[in-house]
Amino acid sequence: MRYGELVKKDYVTKEEYGKIVASAEAARAVVAADRAAIENARVSLSYCQIRSPLDGRTGGLQVHAGNIVRANDTNPMVVINQIAPVYVQFAVPERELSVLRAHGDLRNVPVSVAPREGGKPVAEGRLTFIDNAVDPETGTINLKATFVNGNRALWPGEFVNAAMQVSKTVNATVVPAQAVQTGQQGQFVYVVTADSGVAMRPVVVASTQDQQSIISRGVSPGETVVTDGQLRLTPKSKVSVKTQL
Repeated sequence: MRYGELVKKDYVTKEEYGKIVASAEAARAVVAADRAAIENARVSLSYCQIRSPLDGRTGGLQVHAGNIVRANDTNPMVVINQIAPVYVQFAVPERELSVLRAHGDLRNVPVSVAPREGGKPVAEGRLTFIDNAVDPETGTINLKATFVNGNRALWPGEFVNAAMQVSKTVNATVVPAQAVQTGQQGQFVYVVTADSGVAMRPVVVASTQDQQSIISRGVSPGETVVTDGQLRLTPKSKVSVKTQL
C-alpha cells in the first residue's frame, strides 16, 4: 500500500494510516462476503435443476406441472436409458466356460447381434463382462457385451440373437447335426458305402452350432452320411442319395 511509505516520512499520520488500512480490510471482507453470496446463490440455483448422470434418451414424463414431488419417491419423474454405448446381456451353457477362459484376453472376443426374427447381424461389439458364478437353476452363466451403437441399431429392452466367436477351426469335417445318433456305445453316424449300403461309424463330436456338427474323429471329408430314417436301417440296408434343389 502506497500510504505505508508516506507514513514513514510523516506525510500521513499513523491515525490516518490506521483508518485507511482498516477501510481496505473492510472492503476486502465485503468482496469476500459477496463472493460467498454468489456461490451460495449458485448452489441454491442448482437445487432447482436435476441433471442426468448419463447421456441417453428420455421416456414419457411421469410427473407434470402441479404434481407433488418428494425426496426418495418410489415413482420416477422420467426414465432415461443410455443408447450409446449400449450393453447386451446374454447367457451361455456352463460347458462353454472353459472355452472362454482358455481364450485369454476377453476383450478380443467379438460378439455380433442379429434381429430376433433372424437375418444378418446389425451390430458388432466386444465381450466385456463374465459373471462370477453359474446360475444353478439354469446351468448357464451371464455375459455382457458392449456395442458403440453409433447408428442406433440397438434399442434398450430389445430382444436380439447374440453370436460370439471364441475360436476358429480350419478344414473341419462338418455333418448335419441330425446325422449324429446316440447309442449305448456313444455317438455314431451311418456312412454310405460304395455299394449303397450303410456302415455304423462311431464318431467324436467336437461341437455343434446352427444344426451343424464338427466331427473330430470318425468321418473323413467326402464321405456321405445318412440324415433321415436311421431307425429303419440294418446292416443289410440299401440307401439312395437324394439331391435337394
